[in-house]
Amino acid sequence: MSHSLNYIQIVKIIYIIFINSKIKKKMRIAIIGATGLVGRKILQIIEEQNITISELLLSASKKSSGKTINFKNNPITVVSVSQALKQCPDIAIFSAGATVSKKWAPKFAEAGCFVIDNSSAWRMDEHVPLVVPEINPEAITKDTKIIANPNCSTIQMVMVLYPLHKQFQIERIIVSTYQSITGTGKNAITQMENERNNIPGEKVYPYPIDKNCIPQCDIFTDNGYTKEELKLVNETRKILNQESLNITATAVRVPVTGGHSESINVTFKKDFDLRTIYQLLSGMPGVTVLDNPDKNEYPMPILSEDKDTVFVGRIRRDFSAPRSLNLWVVADNLRKGAATNAIQILQTIIHKKIL
Repeated sequence: MSHSLNYIQIVKIIYIIFINSKIKKKMRIAIIGATGLVGRKILQIIEEQNITISELLLSASKKSSGKTINFKNNPITVVSVSQALKQCPDIAIFSAGATVSKKWAPKFAEAGCFVIDNSSAWRMDEHVPLVVPEINPEAITKDTKIIANPNCSTIQMVMVLYPLHKQFQIERIIVSTYQSITGTGKNAITQMENERNNIPGEKVYPYPIDKNCIPQCDIFTDNGYTKEELKLVNETRKILNQESLNITATAVRVPVTGGHSESINVTFKKDFDLRTIYQLLSGMPGVTVLDNPDKNEYPMPILSEDKDTVFVGRIRRDFSAPRSLNLWVVADNLRKGAATNAIQILQTIIHKKIL
């Protein structure tokens, strides 16, 4: 046990040093879908990280072409995807939806560009790595020109479960998510604000979202699960390299904007003690334990907003089932759930010197 703890602590130190170091290599970066919520967040994080860029190419839909976006107080004109491709960027981060990614990602890859894709288009492709840099950075090589960013709800769950899985081996996961409307996009925020102010307008959800919870994220599939729920199942299996892992999920949309929350019940093959659970979670890079019931301290979306860390609390043994644990996990879905993870993949590519 002590060997595992020492290993994770060492990894955490190395990771923090790496993330906090400034990247000196100049590069040409394209952001496809730059005007969306995730695209804007990517720009914010690039500026925060002070990543040195020789040229920044911003692309979006046809209706946005010609508009300008300010980056470091400089206006940058939005161009079409084809125009961005002609500029031959080193790395392109796609956040424009699966249809755009399916069409254009291979073209960028063929031009020698690394593609980091935020959509669902490539996640389950057997030839495309699905990467959370704190967990499986080794999946990125000079030949993996298309790299998939996992679903937001998957990222925060595996960040917490990974160190526990290494130590105790997961047998089954039951997860219920309470997902921010920001996961749907800008139009969802507009719908909620309109409802709160009694303003008529277009709706992206089939029901009011304000003062409501909708047990549907994405569309339903033939087996009664939504696509979002199946992403949690299939992507977790791929990232943890456990194709037969037992997982079931229920995804719910809630009227908040700060981040996604998850209630996770996990059963392990090996028994555990809570002290070791706390140590493993505290030693995991990118994870913050916030668990002090006596002072009403626990993760909430309002605390996670615009932060990169994944918060975990309400850590307690499930007394109804052997070797089982309850966890409450919260993270900003636009940052670690999307933009930050993509930037960390970019940093890993540079760190490996495979550009």
